[in-house]
Amino acid sequence: MKMFSAFAFQIFEQSVNDYHQWDDVNHPIENPFEKGSIEHLLYAKNWVDTVQWHYEDIIRDPNINPVAALELKRKIDASNQVRTDMVEYIDSYFLQKYQGVHVKEDAKINTESPAWALDRLSILALKIYHMHEEANREDASEEHRNKCNEKLQVLLEQKQDMLTSIHQLLTDIEQGDKYMKVYKQMKMYNDESLNPVLYQGKK
Repeated sequence: MKMFSAFAFQIFEQSVNDYHQWDDVNHPIENPFEKGSIEHLLYAKNWVDTVQWHYEDIIRDPNINPVAALELKRKIDASNQVRTDMVEYIDSYFLQKYQGVHVKEDAKINTESPAWALDRLSILALKIYHMHEEANREDASEEHRNKCNEKLQVLLEQKQDMLTSIHQLLTDIEQGDKYMKVYKQMKMYNDESLNPVLYQGKK
């Protein structure tokens, strides 16, 4: 049976490649998977990550218009909230999937949930794509390409380690050796009742 982590990484790669057909942060997502499926959710998660990756590139332009930069910063904030929500949706999928598992008395808890591990895997797919681009950039120096190729090999090694570790985590949960406990992120900066800049500004 194929590892779920490898299955997820393939979907992340598909999303990254699909985005770069247009390479446009305003291009609408065209999710090829059935709505409500885990594939649909994983594809959507990575698409948001990919758009935000390029937001972060754009906002670092030293010549960016300050008004445009502020608008983009707010888009990044909104994107971060969507990313967090999607991680929680993915964890809900795993909670439902493993709800019938008998948890052993000596079961341990992991430092992060499966979905937060997959979040890092999604970002890794982006790092690999862009480092591969740099390692093969024709207008860059040979030194630049060589350095980027060295970094790419490290990222590819990290990919294998992450695929294995996520697979092991899911196997441990499935067998009752570990258990899931999910905490809401409770981000405060977007909440008008929790961010002092926002609630003091209302006085």
